[in-house]
Amino acid sequence: MEDDQKRLADALEELKEHNFMKIHESAWKFMYYNLLRGLAIGLGSVVGATVLVTIFIQILAQFEFIPIIGNWAHEVIEIIEKLDKSG
Repeated sequence: MEDDQKRLADALEELKEHNFMKIHESAWKFMYYNLLRGLAIGLGSVVGATVLVTIFIQILAQFEFIPIIGNWAHEVIEIIEKLDKSG
């Protein structure tokens, strides 16, 4: 039993030295860490969604033999090209 308590105490001491726990000791460090984490997640989501939508639209543009999908994809591509040229 004493050995288990010693191992638990050692594990807790080791955990206190971990960088993640050091961040949580200060409220400012914690808020800064979460701000950066949120920005990274948001940016990654936007970039990932942009890439997936672009690939999806390009694939749909190949299906011109299906009238509804082909026309819709063609209209979307035209709108994107207009916005790209005007911006």
